[in-house]
Formats: sequence, C-alpha cells, structure tokens
Amino acid sequence: MTARSIRSAAAVTVAGALALATAACSNPGSTAGGSGGPKDSAVVGIAYEPETLSPLLGYGKDGNSKIFDGLLAFDAGMRLKPALAVKLPRVTDGGLTYTYTLREGVTFSDGVPFTAKDVVYTYRTILDPRTNNPSRTELDALKSVDAVGDDTVVFHLKYPYAPFAERTVHAIAPEHVAAQQDVNTGAFTSKPIGTGPYVLTRWSKGEKLSFTANPTYWNGAPAVKKFTMAIIKDDDVRATRLRAGDLDGAILPPDLAAGFKGDAAKKTWTAKTFDYRTVTLPTHHPVSGDTAVRRALDLAVDRRAMVDKILEGAGKPAYGPVPTDSPWFAKGTERRHDLDGARKILDEGGWKPGPDGIRVKNGVRAAFPLWYLSGDKLRQDHALAYASDAKKAGIDITTQAGTWEVIEPRMKTDAVLAGGGSPGDPDFDQYLLLKSTLGGDGFNNMAWYDNRTVDRALEDGRRTDDPGRRRAAYDTVQRELVKNPGYTFLTHIDHLYVVNDRWTGLTTQTEPHDHGLASGPWWNVENWKPKS
Repeated sequence: MTARSIRSAAAVTVAGALALATAACSNPGSTAGGSGGPKDSAVVGIAYEPETLSPLLGYGKDGNSKIFDGLLAFDAGMRLKPALAVKLPRVTDGGLTYTYTLREGVTFSDGVPFTAKDVVYTYRTILDPRTNNPSRTELDALKSVDAVGDDTVVFHLKYPYAPFAERTVHAIAPEHVAAQQDVNTGAFTSKPIGTGPYVLTRWSKGEKLSFTANPTYWNGAPAVKKFTMAIIKDDDVRATRLRAGDLDGAILPPDLAAGFKGDAAKKTWTAKTFDYRTVTLPTHHPVSGDTAVRRALDLAVDRRAMVDKILEGAGKPAYGPVPTDSPWFAKGTERRHDLDGARKILDEGGWKPGPDGIRVKNGVRAAFPLWYLSGDKLRQDHALAYASDAKKAGIDITTQAGTWEVIEPRMKTDAVLAGGGSPGDPDFDQYLLLKSTLGGDGFNNMAWYDNRTVDRALEDGRRTDDPGRRRAAYDTVQRELVKNPGYTFLTHIDHLYVVNDRWTGLTTQTEPHDHGLASGPWWNVENWKPKS
C-alpha cells in the first residue's frame, strides 16, 4: 500500500510547528506565498515527504511528478494521452508487444536530448533486482524493452497484461546522469534532472521542495514560475499556516477545511479518490489472525457513522480496496453494521466473554494494539472509532501513535491504521496489498495476508487481457475478503483542498492514496494562469 513509499520522519509537535509557522510568516526568507505573494508563484502544504526523487526507485510511477514525464500521461478524466510519446502505443502480437514513437526535440533540463535509450535504461534498471524499487512487481509482465533508433521503443511482455499502457505513465530518468552513479544512493535520488515542466532547485528535507519553471519545457514554459511544496505533517499546523497567509493551498481533513467556507478569497476543491482507510489484521497475531475475530470486526464496525461523523460526508463506506461506485466493485460484498451478528460469530468461534466483558479463547484475551501515524487526525479519528466499535463486541484494542520508523518494525504482529488505493486497474492496488509472497516486503501486504484462493485470482487477473476472466478474478478476490478479511476496510475518502482563488486552470483528477505530492488541484500547476 502506498504508505510504503511515504514513510514519514518524526512528526513535528503542534506547538513547535506553530512557532515555526509564525516565524515563517514574519521572515522575508520564508516560503510564504499567500494572497499577498506574486501571482507567478505558489506555495502549497502537503502532508507527506517522498523518500526519493528518483524514478528508478519508484518516484513518479503514477505520473504527475513535475520534474519528469512518462511516455504517456493522464488527463483530467484519467484518460491516457501522449506525453514523451507522440501517440498512444501500437499493440500487436496478441497484446504482447507495445510500440511507442517518441516526441522529437525534447531535452532534459540540463540541455541533453531525450532519446529512446533513456526509456530503455529506466525500465531495465527498475527490473534489475539490485535496484531498491518497492514497486518492481508492478512491471512483472515486462520481459524486455528495446530501442529502435532514437525515436522508437518496443516493449515485449511475458503475458498479455491489460493495463500495461497505464504503467507507461512512469517517469523517465536520464541515462547520461543516473547511470554514472549508484542507483540506490547516488546524488540523483535527491538532485534529479528530468524533462518535466519544473526543475527542482532545492529539497530541504523535512521542510520543503522548491521548483522553478523549466523554460525549455517541450509543452511550453509554465506561467507559475516558482512552485513550492511545504512539508507539514500535522493537519492543524497546515490549516494554521494557510489561514496565516504562509500557504496558497493545502490538503486538509473535512473539519479543518470547513473552517474556510466563509473565506471569499479561497476555494475548496473536492477530489474523488480510490483512497481508503483500513486496519491491518496481522496473520501472525493470535487474535487478529483468527478468522472469527476478523469476520466479527467486519460487522462490528459502523462505517456509515465514520463517513458521517469523521469525514462529515466527504467519502463513503469501504468494504475492500475497490470503491462501491467503481465498475470493478463486486456487488453483494457490502457488510452491514451488525453488532449482534459480530457477537454471534465470536461465540461460535470459541471467544467467550470474560469477567470484564473482553472475550477470551484458550486463555488468550481478545486484545491487540492498533498504531496510527502521529499528526494524522483522520487516522487517529478512524482508529479511535474502530476501537470503540470493537469494544462493544468484546475486543479490546489499544490505540497508539507513532512515526513510520516506529510502526514499520511492528507490522508483522501489530495492527496499523493504514491507507492505500490506486485509480484505474484493480491489479494496481490489490496485488501489492494481498499477494502472500509480498508479506514483509516493506509496506506491501502489511497484514501478511495469506489466502491461496486470492493468490490464484490475483495471478489470473493480471495474466490475461480478457475482460470476462479479469472480472471473475477480482470478483473472487473481493468475495474471499468477506470470508476471511485480513483487513477491516473502513472508508473511502474524498480529498479536500483549500486554495487561494488567484489562478485559472485548476481541476482535480480521480486520486490515489498518495495525495498532495502528485495530486490535488496542483496536479496540473504547469497549466495555471494568474487571474488578471
């Protein structure tokens, strides 16, 4: 799940961050933008910081990286469009060969021409086992990639993989720079060079990413000349800095976004998403790994109350990784809120109420910890509501906050309030989330879920381009998650952004879990124009 690629540093305390915000507002050298800033610059507040800026290690794999381009890109309606390629690929050989013709006259920001060899280098390096790319399995279908001259790239697949073209929104790295250094630790990981609309000028770790417009961008130099992403992990601090004028925009949880409704100078943008909140139920814990406990929690949780009270209606109940309004959703897998049904499942599973009301089975108390990310108000609220619902069924869950550095070593046995979700093809998120062989692989399959039927269905779904077979495969996955849910899916969340109303051209896309960094109304900041 996407948290694997956004491991955060220690969360800043609210008091300390508020002091920093005040200092930034009065400091001429700060990143302050706001309504008084120049119209050709923008500063936005995001919640997470990337671990790397190298496409070879996973950055820009879903597009919208600003520094880089892919062969293809998504438009506002999530339809594929040409980027570094001049047109969509020609697909031949029964879906096993994809041929791309490249755009002429494109250069990297250092002036070196972009050619087919850069595409070949990027994909071959990602597939190299020595490269520390956590998303390598997303390209499992790729057998080989070859250049035909400077302007043609041919991909050969091992099996027909229906969404392969969507994988080629992946950012392309320059061979002449990246190949000259260690792929995992070299300077390119933090000082990248790309073909994109913006050039990174500075990455102040834990503070901000600063960009300037690429004057030689192949699709035209952006009107917003300076763009800054301020890294502010705490939701309350982002809202405070936006209100103080230190930011031009920010992603905010619903209750904090509501505080700006009366501000005529700001506009709230709502983006539909595949972003879910879920509780991992580790297979290796004696309580959370018990099927009866898992099924009981699936019924005990009041998802509608979470949507209404925590999200203030900005979302919908989640019963799996696929949103209920997606054409891939398996109808009939919705789970009702049924506390009596949850108690019955626990009774039949041998979990009997103890003197304090907490269930016990074979001397094991139905209790386990649940971690959530420090400073993330939405995760905290979901965790507390989940623990409250579980307690009513006789399961004692202790919520604890921590950074990813604290949480990650505990994921094999401790539950986590996690997030994930990727628009488009169901393979994109479900394979990494549920495939048993990926348990313990960073933030993939955080619950160490192990279901042979699901494993077979995941392979069936990605190894064919037949729509009927694919639908049957992902239907099987979702129905198995009813029988043995290794996760309790809670909500799918709409992303809310509050932005100063000083530009035209803003839109939103259907967003993944990785919000703010590559998404938000600034997904197309290169197309913004200052209002006169």
